[in-house]
This record gives sequence, C-alpha cells and structure tokens, in this order.
Amino acid sequence: MKRWSLNRRTIVTVGLAALLAGCSTILPRGTDRAEPVDPTPTSQPTEALPTDQTRHRIALLVPMSGRNGPVGQAIANATTMALLDTNASNLRITTYDTAKGPEAAARQAITEGNKLILGPLLGSNIPSVLVPARAADVPVISFSNDTGAAGPDVFIMGHIPEQSIMRTVEYARERGSQNFAIIAPDGAYGARSEEAMRRAVSAYGGTVVWTERYARGNTSVVSAAERLKAHGGFDTVLIADGPRLAAQAAGVLSPGGGGATQLLGTELWSGEGSVTRASALQGALFSAVSDDRYKRFVDSYEARFGSQPYRIATLGYDAVLLTLRVARDWRVGRDFPDRALRTRDGFLGLDGAFRFGRDGLVERAFEVREVRDGTVVIVDNAPTRF
Repeated sequence: MKRWSLNRRTIVTVGLAALLAGCSTILPRGTDRAEPVDPTPTSQPTEALPTDQTRHRIALLVPMSGRNGPVGQAIANATTMALLDTNASNLRITTYDTAKGPEAAARQAITEGNKLILGPLLGSNIPSVLVPARAADVPVISFSNDTGAAGPDVFIMGHIPEQSIMRTVEYARERGSQNFAIIAPDGAYGARSEEAMRRAVSAYGGTVVWTERYARGNTSVVSAAERLKAHGGFDTVLIADGPRLAAQAAGVLSPGGGGATQLLGTELWSGEGSVTRASALQGALFSAVSDDRYKRFVDSYEARFGSQPYRIATLGYDAVLLTLRVARDWRVGRDFPDRALRTRDGFLGLDGAFRFGRDGLVERAFEVREVRDGTVVIVDNAPTRF
C-alpha cells in the first residue's frame, strides 16, 4: 500500500466558514463541565501587568462567559496544562473574554503589551480582533476553521473538514474506487463537502457521477439515497452528515453493510459511538486526526479540573507548544516572528503533526479509519512528521 505523504494536494481551500465560524454555540462532547479548580494566575486577566524582562506576553482571546463560556474555559484550562507540563517559565499567558466584545478584548491585550494573540474561537470574531491587532503588527492564531479569514497575519488552526474528505478519497482511490457519488445536506456544509470531494477526485483520479441533496430529516435522507440508488453508476458514495443520518442512507445503499458499494464518511463521525452500532456502516471509511495522545490529555485534564474537556481544547494546548517552539529564537520584547510559523517541518501536538501554509491555513495529518465488526480500526496511520 502506498504510504500517504503530506503535500499541497491534500489541502482543500474552498473557503468554508463552517462549524465554528457560523455557529454561535458549540456543542460539547462528554459530560457537563464543572468549574475549573485552582487555575494558575498566568492565564487570568489582570488590569495592570507588571513589566516582564524574561517572559513573552501572549494573549488568549476566548469567550469566558455566555453560551460559549464553557468552551473558552476548557481552552484556557488546556493552555494552563501546557504551561505546567512543559515547565514553561518564559511565557505569560493572559486570558481576555471575547464574549464582552472581541475588539475591546484585543485592544486591551495589545495595550498590555501582548505580542501574539491566540484566538479568537469564532471565525465571526476575527475581523473585530484584526482591527487593533493588525495596526500593532500582532499576529493572530485563531482556533476557528473559517478558511476565508486566513491571511498573512491570520493563522487558522481549527480542524478543516475538507482535509478529512480529501484524505479519505485519496485512500479510497488506492483501494480501487473509481466512480464517486455524494449524498449531502442542503446548506453550506453540504455544498462545500461536495466541492471538497470534487477537488479530491480531480487530484487523485476517478469520476464524480452523481450528487443528491436533501433537507436534514429522517425521510429526506432516505429518499435521497433511494434516488441515488436508482440512478446507479457508482462504486463509492460519500455521505456528508453525522452517523445517525448517514446510517439511514447506508441502509438503502448497503443493507447490512459490507456490500459492493464503498461508503465514505466525514470528520463528523469521529468519536461518535453510534457509528459502530449501525450495521449498514460496516466497512465504511472516514478520516480524522489521531487520538493517540488525546486519551492521556483527557485523563490529565479530569484530574486537574474535575471535568471532561471539549474536544477542541487540544487546540489551546497545541498553541502553547508551537509558541514555545518559536520562542527558542524569539527575544523577549520583540515582535513575534510569524514567519517561523510557516516552517515546512511543522509542529507536533496532541492532535498530531501540523503546519501552516503560506496562506495561513493549517495543514494536518489525518489517519484513515474503517468501521469493522462493531468497532473502528485504523487502516492507514497519520504520518508523524512532514
């Protein structure tokens, strides 16, 4: 089997302002979150920061109140964990609440001498943060996956769904898939999933033979699958939705699972137990970032804060790791050397290898998983380096 390597073909940049960018509320994975215990002072906002001669000042801009407050708190907790785990004595991370106004938070952060902004969480907040940040030559590393917001001084760190589709289509082609079809919901996610598949097929070969769209609903997705089945002419179908609706479509296309039709899923399947309970999804493929380090992160987080983290909290941890890497050659008090973020070697974090392109978009290493016999197995590992 050909070893998958990361290259520019694996990046899809179709301008998806998707999950985080367009949503005002981010749904959790796990139990309800308790308040953090004994947070470290370095990640709390202060009204007047003392002069630092030995530490870089880093601003963390996340919601600490409102509906997304628990998500922002989880990211803040993760940055604290990274500081403790690495014994980082050369960074001062101060948290600013974007729920009270992202531009005001950014202005305060810059006034207090911060040379790098980690955040914001929501893509819709990026333009407001950029107003004062760009004027002060302070780069922004956002946790959003709003690809349209990327730029020379804006780095998008969130997981980009198109990259998952690209990786899965590449692997399916290696296994012999030739004629592709897609079932996708109406709206931005479905449209951009379709575009991602078309770009992937164009890059790796094959033909897109048909597309079916549907309004999200139980009978609608089944009807779309029936129309696709009647059309025929495909050997591989991407179902661009979560496992519940994907299983209903799969019941039409591959009753009992393991049939002649190769089913593909998206990153929405990652971590969802219902994937393994649907017999029709037997043999389906999807891609996601590696979870090898995530379990240990969750255990450590629970021990420290008494609750489970949101999955996105790893971005806060990894943002600290990449900052420490850059800080090796960054003098205190000087502007952040954002060119160092574009190193081709990239960085290694909890979510695996990643790096930023010249366009500011993150490029991540994905593993390919297969639903098999009531479990999910890794059939092609993510590369550990670039």
